[in-house]
Amino acid sequence: MSASTTAASTTTAAPLTGQTRNLALATFAFAVTFWAWNLIGPLGVRYTQQLELSGSQKALLVATPVLVGSLGRIPVGALTDRFGGRLMFPALTLLSVPFVLLVALAGNVKSFALLLLFGFLLGIAGTTFAVGIPFVNAWFAPARRGFATGVFGAGMGGTALSAFFTPRFVTWFGYTATHAIMALALVATAAICWFGMRNSPTWKSNTDPVVPKLTAALRLPVTWRMSFLYAVAFGGFVAFSTYLPTYLKDIYSFDLTAAGTRTAGFAIAAVVARPLGGILSDRIGPRAVLAISLAGTAALAVVLALRPPLELPAGIAFVAIAFFLGLGTGGVFAWVARLAP
Repeated sequence: MSASTTAASTTTAAPLTGQTRNLALATFAFAVTFWAWNLIGPLGVRYTQQLELSGSQKALLVATPVLVGSLGRIPVGALTDRFGGRLMFPALTLLSVPFVLLVALAGNVKSFALLLLFGFLLGIAGTTFAVGIPFVNAWFAPARRGFATGVFGAGMGGTALSAFFTPRFVTWFGYTATHAIMALALVATAAICWFGMRNSPTWKSNTDPVVPKLTAALRLPVTWRMSFLYAVAFGGFVAFSTYLPTYLKDIYSFDLTAAGTRTAGFAIAAVVARPLGGILSDRIGPRAVLAISLAGTAALAVVLALRPPLELPAGIAFVAIAFFLGLGTGGVFAWVARLAP
């Protein structure tokens, strides 16, 4: 009886070895690839001025990488089930490198069509989220997955890094050099992931056909409910963080650097709230967390629609809505982790 209990305890504890290191590496890789994914947004004002873009063209340009980053997570998630996060993280990171450089090329030749094309392909960098969630979940017990996914989700702070540093890098080093630095950062991240990451001992490769699994998932009502909540919470954060520099320039007449600084503050508020949403979900349940998040987001959306004046009223409103969106993303991912362990 005692031997059996000891064996069971050992089996339970074994997957925990290395979980902190792998969670940290996954969060780091997510942040770097999120920075790459959001390279175009902070420079939207620059592209608008150089290419004389209309309002709809500006919106299309910053939204294009988001499209691939969102839809691409479906096949990437299936590939992660088969090959594991230890392979998929460095693979996707390296795959993003040429598109970062091609975006720089498109900007240098001042081609809107090429920017759209290469920005579309740069969306691959945003698919690492679909790698990280199952990778991190496999390292933690169900009762701790809200915390784990909350910490991992803080990697969306890559948006803050991009908003703050990308415009400054362009000023300090030049437009092309900024993209070269990002490409080198991606290569270094891929190497760190390959040599430092390990799949959880509990992870097993799933070689089942992908299409039947997707079809079965689409038939479940919970799939659509979680997708809707994900679209509102995480989609709201992405929409704000990618278009906010352009919005601040158009509405409040900020320059590129000032708009980037304020967008970084917005992203940081969401990043801080993200793990809090996961932790609260472990304690009071994700349903309550989402209710608080959506109510706060709705109220603040009305406030922002009225265009509050600078600096304090608008600043507080933007930071507050970012906090509620971050809280919601933590709640959604914790909920998904419970429903699909």
